Amino acid sequence: MKELVKKFIPQNILDLYHRAWAQIGALVYLYPSRQLFVVGVTGTKGKSTTVELIRSMFEEAGFKVAAASTIRFTIGGESERNLFKMTMPGRFYLQQFLRKAVRAECTHAVVEMTSEGARQFRHHGIELDALVFTNLQPEHLESHGGMEAYAAAKFSLAKHLEESAKRPRYIVANTDDPYGKKFLEVGVEHKVPFSLKDAEPYNTDDKSVRFVFKGNELFTVPLPGVFNIKNMLAALALGEAVGLKLAVMKRALEHHGPIEGRAERVEKGQPFTVVVDYAHTPDSLQSLYHAYRSKRIIGVLGSTGGGRDKWKRPLMGKIADEHCETAFLTNEDPYDEDPQAIIADLSRGFIKKKPHVILDRRAAIREALREAKPGDAVLITGKGTDPYIMGPQGSKEEWSDKKVAEEELAKLGYELASK
Repeated sequence: MKELVKKFIPQNILDLYHRAWAQIGALVYLYPSRQLFVVGVTGTKGKSTTVELIRSMFEEAGFKVAAASTIRFTIGGESERNLFKMTMPGRFYLQQFLRKAVRAECTHAVVEMTSEGARQFRHHGIELDALVFTNLQPEHLESHGGMEAYAAAKFSLAKHLEESAKRPRYIVANTDDPYGKKFLEVGVEHKVPFSLKDAEPYNTDDKSVRFVFKGNELFTVPLPGVFNIKNMLAALALGEAVGLKLAVMKRALEHHGPIEGRAERVEKGQPFTVVVDYAHTPDSLQSLYHAYRSKRIIGVLGSTGGGRDKWKRPLMGKIADEHCETAFLTNEDPYDEDPQAIIADLSRGFIKKKPHVILDRRAAIREALREAKPGDAVLITGKGTDPYIMGPQGSKEEWSDKKVAEEELAKLGYELASK
């Protein structure tokens, strides 16, 4: 039905429709964003993690915070899983969420913002105080019509900040990314760049990172990978700009627990590492594998989202071929596309090794765990905290990579409670 609507209704009419719903929602809930310090977080990778880090820093500083992301919706100490299969739900949901935050006496809100949400104007009616830009990598190219259109959708969020009536406004952008400088060109009061150079010297292992922030303070944070250092720098740049004390930010990060579905370890007492991660682009998959490069890697992967981003499938296969000792190719979200065709595209990237093809995702995870030897790393990617496997004609199967991994580890005799 959605595809028929898109086919027969002109885009300008659809845009007007989405704009109207966004503004009506803001009106119905009395523009709650005007009563909060609202931070938007956008980019291709690291958005959800950056939302969680900023939320933790604000809370450590004594503020009551609401946060909305792909992972969950949090108001103060109350949290519920995001079951929408979308980061920015429409039909008034975000406005209702922000109104609940105001009623709960929150002072700050951190909202993950996507290009798809921006295309449907779901950010309209949300007045921003700050926007954090993490990075831009190819994604959703078919639905947007190319990389520049995708970048333009992201940049519309920066223009939205520029149009905000709030003062002062903050734009925080990664200048290691070619698009970062453009974000810093928007007309706001505070333009805050950050770069991986701000963390030099740094080192990482598969459990934590250590870096010196701006040549002064040593941070040791129990989150793995250089990609997480970049997420921390985004959060630190914002925190520093809005006046959070360095000691407060350090305490928040160093005591931060694991982030669900983002390089999240599954611990049942097994003598090998099991990790669940959302990695669904070539660059994010490369970064995750690099974080576990000291181990023999067994990969479980597919290609997130049938009918879209077909260009990336052979690239992800190539990365798995280069980094994995053994790879299991399986279903993620085929939607209406033939799962075998998706796997065939993914398999084209394998030159050195022949991957195992097991379309049943549980069976693929089971076999990967059985394959693991002491000291290995089983990296289960593509779903993260996604609550469903999406099939043809809108069908869906309830799902949790972490829960399935725990259940299959238990069948292998590992029974320790998850940490």
